[in-house]
Amino acid sequence: MSVSYWQAEGNQPVREVDFLVVGAGLVGCGAAYFAAQAGRQVVITEKADVALGASGRNAGFMITGLDSYYHRAIEKYGEAVAKEMWELSKHTIRFWRSVAAQTDEVSITTCGSLLLSESREEAADIEQAARALDAAGIDMLYHSRDPLGRGYFNAIENPDDGAVQPVQLAQAVLKTSGAELIANNELYHIEQTHPEQVTVYTRKVIFKANYVLLCTNAYSPQIDPYFIGKVIPTRGQVLVTEPMPEPPMKTLGYSDYGYMYYRSTFDNRLLLGGGRNRYFEQEHNTTEDFATDPVQRVLDAYLRQYFPDVTVPVARRWAGIMGFSVDGLPLAGTLPDKPRVGFAVGFTGHGLSLGAGTAERAVDHLLTGASLGAVDVRRLEAKILA
Repeated sequence: MSVSYWQAEGNQPVREVDFLVVGAGLVGCGAAYFAAQAGRQVVITEKADVALGASGRNAGFMITGLDSYYHRAIEKYGEAVAKEMWELSKHTIRFWRSVAAQTDEVSITTCGSLLLSESREEAADIEQAARALDAAGIDMLYHSRDPLGRGYFNAIENPDDGAVQPVQLAQAVLKTSGAELIANNELYHIEQTHPEQVTVYTRKVIFKANYVLLCTNAYSPQIDPYFIGKVIPTRGQVLVTEPMPEPPMKTLGYSDYGYMYYRSTFDNRLLLGGGRNRYFEQEHNTTEDFATDPVQRVLDAYLRQYFPDVTVPVARRWAGIMGFSVDGLPLAGTLPDKPRVGFAVGFTGHGLSLGAGTAERAVDHLLTGASLGAVDVRRLEAKILA
């Protein structure tokens, strides 16, 4: 975060607030809701506006679980954590749906999802993942052949997954929270010199807050050095076609180990994203949110290969910056030198799946010291000490 001396000379008005959320994406708006439910008076400060970062640039997938195939998640995190994160994602999706149900202003659907394979090697992994899900008692459908008839090998279907218009969802969560939003207000410094108060310097206001929760995801390393090496900003790219008479797909699809993803929009366009694994160095550890020719060419080629029936032109291309945690699990906790500053960050491209549940835990931990479970950042510190 960068604010020049000319933009904020230190003579901004000082304002005392109870609970300050930094970031008005889906996670920040969700955190504001849970803090308000806990009886706090909530203000959100945001460098741009609601859902103008990754929350409004993603594909709108509400899919259950982590970005790892289930058997791989067990290998990496253990059975208990894999199951806990699966349940956390279900809890998060239930929350989004409960908010959307209170209004007719959010486009949302339960269309199911398909985890598809593009190679025989990936097909073997999907079959193993299906067996692991079945052994864990998790409902799913296994397809030994391509259910879309587009050249994939096999698939896992989760009928309960869904799609949403993410900007509308973030706006609805903000409205439901009752929080005050101060937009276009970039943060440039945080300090805690008092045991029960945090000073947050922003372009418009100097806040004196009882509690602060950072929901800043990819931009967290720019706010505090604690996040350097823990949250890696990563660019994701997307294209969307012109609308068609009928929806090109009736479900969500993702493949190539999650590096490719596709769906129909609510006005019958095909949305296609991914391809960053082909240009890892350029797409990794960057906060430049513009579409690049190499990755967009990958998307164009994918469109021709797997969706040859989609012949309408591409209407728009864009990019968004995600915050990847170093071990693939979200990060929640408090800053070691600022105990009244909490955070919920590092969603590894799955903020719609895990964001609200993680924010709820982060708020509860900040206010009461409650357990964070598997999203506790201290797991990383324990690994370093080990």
